[in-house]
Amino acid sequence: MLFDTPDPKYQRGEAPGPEGLPGDVIVSADTYREERIPPGQTRTRKWPVLHASSVPNVTTENWSLEIRGLVTKPYRLNWAEFQALPRVKVFADFHCVTTWSRLSNMWEGVSIHELLGRAEPLPTAKYVVAEGFDFGWTTNMPLDELLSHDVLVADRHDGEPLDEDHGAPARLIVPKLYAWKSAKWLKAIELTAEDQPGYWERVGYHNHGDPWVVDARNPDGERYN
Repeated sequence: MLFDTPDPKYQRGEAPGPEGLPGDVIVSADTYREERIPPGQTRTRKWPVLHASSVPNVTTENWSLEIRGLVTKPYRLNWAEFQALPRVKVFADFHCVTTWSRLSNMWEGVSIHELLGRAEPLPTAKYVVAEGFDFGWTTNMPLDELLSHDVLVADRHDGEPLDEDHGAPARLIVPKLYAWKSAKWLKAIELTAEDQPGYWERVGYHNHGDPWVVDARNPDGERYN
């Protein structure tokens, strides 16, 4: 469901590139592209809102994140424990399957390497299922994609805490894949041996979801020419 709301994060002028960012900012490689908007996409200056269903009732008081599945040390974090972990900033573009792209986002949160390192993935772990608090919603990806250097669990965007519509208290951010892979209201990350397609993947969206090589809304995953 798409909501038309006032947008304080409207971007004016050209989207800034990564040049000149502080040295501690992790830069997503796609922001160095000469053409940063994938085929079929259009740049938006707004910060659109798009949900599969409705906003779940999750706050910092009842939020937790579980890391489970094929790991040596499964665990669960509450909000205070999550906030105590080392933090990172990631500069990345964001591509929605509904054909808009928002460039030059600054995400803040905890690196996926920090979170998975604590759990110690087993050699048999090859895929990931990310689950949201929104009524059993899931999405899937290869573990190698999740382990990209620019992936994080974010609680801030462009210097401000996430709002409810954009996945607060915390969401997954996987910049190299379509935005639906960046599960909002993140509840759990499960490592698996076999691929397990999630909500949108089961209804026909492309299983991988790379905005640079496939039309994700085509169930056959037709490649761009």
